[in-house]
Amino acid sequence: MSAAPEELEQAFDATVAADQRVEPRDWMPEAYRRTLIRQIAQHAHSEIIGMQPEGNWILRAPSLRRKAILLAKVQDEAGHGMYLYAAAETLGVDRAELTEKLIESKQKYSSIFNYPALSWADIGVIGWLVDGAAVCNQVPLCRCSFGPYARAMIRICKEESFHQRQGYELLMAMMRGTDAQRAMVQDATDRWWWPSLMMFGPPDGDSPNTQQSMQWRIKRHTNDELRQRFVDMTAPQAEALGVTLPDPQLRWNPERGAHDYGEPDWEELKQVISGAGPCNQQRIAHRRAAHESGAWVREAATAYAAKQARRATEGAAA
Repeated sequence: MSAAPEELEQAFDATVAADQRVEPRDWMPEAYRRTLIRQIAQHAHSEIIGMQPEGNWILRAPSLRRKAILLAKVQDEAGHGMYLYAAAETLGVDRAELTEKLIESKQKYSSIFNYPALSWADIGVIGWLVDGAAVCNQVPLCRCSFGPYARAMIRICKEESFHQRQGYELLMAMMRGTDAQRAMVQDATDRWWWPSLMMFGPPDGDSPNTQQSMQWRIKRHTNDELRQRFVDMTAPQAEALGVTLPDPQLRWNPERGAHDYGEPDWEELKQVISGAGPCNQQRIAHRRAAHESGAWVREAATAYAAKQARRATEGAAA
């Protein structure tokens, strides 16, 4: 006899309340499944789209060592996307379907990747700020209630932490260089600081999904809590690096035991999310072109798999 819907929901709630993992074959509310698909797909799309601003600098990197480091990082990001698409597939969706939704602008990716990387210093600042924000946001996901997502995040977070250190090391090298190099680092910091704060999403009062995701223990912290953690982590790093964060309101508040900081331009975030960012159209057009030019590879792989399956069948029948 199958369990009643009420019993299934009670078992699900008990699993989440006990901080245990929900696995793909377990019963789950449809809204929980849809929320996970939306979040994991957006995360996967972000990793794949995020390859573009850095990949554009591989051939222009100033040394063979820097080329190798950047190439390895972009390769890591491709792997992260594949891990996450695989996690989403355990929820009953197809990665080809998710890709189609991305290139048709029916699913979103992180707003941060709609900004251009204008100089070599941007590569370091992306590692320091963007990957640093990703680490703050993603480490709690290692404790996500959905098992495949949580397990994928363990390796992803280890690699993202390494990327953050690589970016900071690059900037330290540039800050020990010429006046022009130091000015390049400051300019990149000025341009990426506010978009990095927006990576955590809108303020809690304007974030409709946060509370439910926290109840389901998909998320562990609110957007504003994660943003505060990032500011507190980054401010002393900026001081050690020798750059000024472009926020005149940024200062340590001893009473709160945290930094006060200014308000990001939320209207800009809305515009970027809605498709009006500096590089929205460019990013999607590039991803669409890559998908279309790779069609023959997918067709060849499918034909080869069918041929191998046919041979196996014929061999078993002989």
